[in-house]
Amino acid sequence: MNISAKDMLINEDIKAKEVRVIGEDGEPIGIMTPEAALKIAYDQGYDLVLMAPQAQPPVCRIMDYGKFRFERDKKEKEAKKKQQVVELKEIQLSCRIDTHDFETKVRHAQRFLSEGNKVRVVMRFKGREMSHMAIGQEIMQKFRESCSEKGAVDKAPVLDGRLLSMVIAPIKQK
Repeated sequence: MNISAKDMLINEDIKAKEVRVIGEDGEPIGIMTPEAALKIAYDQGYDLVLMAPQAQPPVCRIMDYGKFRFERDKKEKEAKKKQQVVELKEIQLSCRIDTHDFETKVRHAQRFLSEGNKVRVVMRFKGREMSHMAIGQEIMQKFRESCSEKGAVDKAPVLDGRLLSMVIAPIKQK
């Protein structure tokens, strides 16, 4: 049941004329006034919780509301734990990058990819470097090949003004 806490009305807050009541074990009890349903719930030591306000008539369930809330919060917390947040890390290169610097940048990119993050590789062209686009493309291609075992190109190299950029996404490990 995908109901948020603000949508849930319990006990005396239910203002409908008639409600369809479901017992604590999941068996339908019938259609009655909220007062009668509340009396049944109180006699069993439970709460009356409005589950489907949009239904005709609205559906209420007899249950332990505190326990229900605890279980729902626990499930939400567990789902949040399993979520993995993917960050976009950026690595900057230049046309005149030396081999050792290049290898260091590749190692950084591989580490980011193995952590499950995407890597945006950016090459900024300054001044007359714009006339040497082929060198930039070669370096990008070499970078792509160096990271091929950890990641695959998500967005191919694109020139945007003086910026050549591509995005590499991590490959899912089994």
